[in-house]
Amino acid sequence: MMEKPRIVFMGTPDFAVATLAALHKEGFPIVGVITAPDKPAGRGRKLNESAVKKYATAKGLTLLQPTNLKDEEFLDNLKSLKPDLQVVVAFRMLPKLVWAIPTMGTFNLHASLLPNYRGAAPINWSIINGEKETGATTFFIDEKIDTGEILLQDSTAISKEDTAGSLHDRLMVLGAKLVVKTVEKLMTGEVSPRKQKEDGQLKLAHKLHKDTCELAWDQPLNKVYDKIRGLSPYPTAWSTLYNGEDKLTMKIYSATKEEVKHEVEFGAISFTKNELKVAVMGGYINLLEIQLPGKRRMTTKEVLNGLKLEKNAFMR
Repeated sequence: MMEKPRIVFMGTPDFAVATLAALHKEGFPIVGVITAPDKPAGRGRKLNESAVKKYATAKGLTLLQPTNLKDEEFLDNLKSLKPDLQVVVAFRMLPKLVWAIPTMGTFNLHASLLPNYRGAAPINWSIINGEKETGATTFFIDEKIDTGEILLQDSTAISKEDTAGSLHDRLMVLGAKLVVKTVEKLMTGEVSPRKQKEDGQLKLAHKLHKDTCELAWDQPLNKVYDKIRGLSPYPTAWSTLYNGEDKLTMKIYSATKEEVKHEVEFGAISFTKNELKVAVMGGYINLLEIQLPGKRRMTTKEVLNGLKLEKNAFMR
């Protein structure tokens, strides 16, 4: 077996930290960590460090935070690390000048079973679309987004109760193990990269925008329910509550579904002191955790304690 490769790791959020930690724990030489520049956040505009930077700093790893990946000084610094392999998890698109540097190549971890759900939000879209299974893929980076040759894959079931948050956490752990396995098999030559299949039936994972997250109550029960789960806890499904003269944007974090035939207008609200449900096609969505403008995330019961709903209140 060859010596353990010199690895440069690239990533930014918590999702990436699990993989970096797994590689570090297994004793792979992490010769450099690349992450996003610090960004001002909060009311005081204090500089916020990425989760990956915090981990790398705590472990004394060499850290680079380029604003421009084509900057000559950055490229010189990267080459001076003499990486055999680069591992990318939840970072940004790399120019060829960067991913072509290591002798063993540069591979990425993606939170879907490629070629399906290429794009920025694979975890969200797999739940929104009602999938029963998803997984993680490691693949060599090429000129396009998420199209390179596949190295390894592992799958996990999606339960009816899963949210984007719970699936994120599970894939974070599964993905970290898959990356370690991928590096080990690249060392021994036990993995054969394979091209992704291309056809017109592929499902994509486009970046989520505010408009994408708005709920339509005239949709089938499961479709509305899956959308709420697939956007929770972030970026969160939302709708507009019309309550007399008031028009309020409501974020919806969690809900249950009730399958029942009815002739109630879609979007109509029925409520008690403890319960708030909205009529959809084929049943009702029972709202459990919601947030109104200027308020914190609360249970529906807590919200109803301080909100007087009109009899003809509705969602749209």
